[in-house]
Amino acid sequence: MVRIQRRKLLASCLCVTATVFLLVTLQVVVELGKFEGKKFKNSNLKDGHAQMEEEPIHLHPFLKRGGLTLNRKKTLAADSYPIMLWWSPLTGENGRLGQCGADTCFFTINRTYLHHHRTKAFLFYGTDLNIDSLPLPRKAHHDWALFHEESPKNNYKLFHQPVITLFNYTATFSRHSHLPLTTQYLEGTEVLKSLRYLVPLQSKNNLRKSLAPLVYVQSDCDPPSDRDSYVRELMTYIEVDSYGECLRNKALPQQLNGPASMDAGDFYRILAQYKFILAFENAVCDDYITEKFWRPLKLGVVPVYYGSPSIADWLPSNRSAILVSEFSHPRELASYIRQLDHDDRLYQAYIEWKLKGEILNQRLLTALRERKWGVQDIKQDNYIDAFECMVCTKVWDNIRLQEKGLPLKRWKADITHLSCPEPTAFAFSPLAPRRSSLREMWIPSFQQSKKEAQALRKSPNRK
Repeated sequence: MVRIQRRKLLASCLCVTATVFLLVTLQVVVELGKFEGKKFKNSNLKDGHAQMEEEPIHLHPFLKRGGLTLNRKKTLAADSYPIMLWWSPLTGENGRLGQCGADTCFFTINRTYLHHHRTKAFLFYGTDLNIDSLPLPRKAHHDWALFHEESPKNNYKLFHQPVITLFNYTATFSRHSHLPLTTQYLEGTEVLKSLRYLVPLQSKNNLRKSLAPLVYVQSDCDPPSDRDSYVRELMTYIEVDSYGECLRNKALPQQLNGPASMDAGDFYRILAQYKFILAFENAVCDDYITEKFWRPLKLGVVPVYYGSPSIADWLPSNRSAILVSEFSHPRELASYIRQLDHDDRLYQAYIEWKLKGEILNQRLLTALRERKWGVQDIKQDNYIDAFECMVCTKVWDNIRLQEKGLPLKRWKADITHLSCPEPTAFAFSPLAPRRSSLREMWIPSFQQSKKEAQALRKSPNRK
């Protein structure tokens, strides 16, 4: 009898458990149904704009929240704040509020906001800008802003007067830009003064038994600067260890093969053993200065630099780099490097600034101190945030002027905001037959981009 009662009790418990499970499951299904109903409602379009009423607004992680509630409706945000539309997107956000000091703007890549009455500015990422797909016809109250920190070879059209002057605001590598990015590859003065990777000169002299005086590491071969032709010619006069895909004659350890290793400590330690690094840019433009220049300075190696014609304006000290432009031929450069290699006193003069921790260039110090963004610094905005806030603030400045009945301010870029001459090949060395088609394409590409830029401004809609 007791056993039967136990079975009945167990059966009752199972029934109760099953009933509770069914009720919970039913409740989940009902809630999911409501959620899907909301999603379906939010997917409907009204007046050409997606209604996303239940979705929260996501503030950019680098921007201050400033008291904005995360559940504020996007449609309300777009109707309440100036809209900044990324036409050639650098971000992937459909909509977010960004607060720049006291000013707030709505940033989006959603092109349905093209004709929205609150749209005030169009933001363009230069590398992906297509002049055949612009927000035209352009309205008088629409500002255009360009962000382009990369090499001109990514989009030559931007480097011609008819195109660059389309923009009201710019953030480029030029010091003349509204938001200069000239020091985009330099974290700050401390990394320049750091002795972390410095190899003593006596040790470098001992390493010269197995290493060349010069090292070259490039895997982007035959770019517009024609750097490989110069290095190939230089190699006939002095020994160069070349680790990259271009002119390779020496192999890196297997674990350091690949672009990701270029900032690895082990890679730095290999380069730091050398006396000189060939720091050649892929293009020749004023103020276009990349990690190729800053890296040897960080490591305590003398850069042999070719690239920006204005590089002398950015040296840590007057004697901190050897400039290729000061030598008429690679043969003369090789002779000078051999002289330094054999004379410790002359060589030491090029790293004296680092040993003393003295950066004497006031332009460089001022640029680093006054820039409104940081490099690899989570405590500062990055340069994309700074660019967005620059445009947002300027738009708000004009809104306030308009409310007061005052004339609006107008900004306009000029050719100094992206200044690069037509690519040229070095005359001392014939084109390498295997690479000639690749190298010869840069000049025709530049010339064709110039024609397209001139044709662009002939259209009545492109003002």
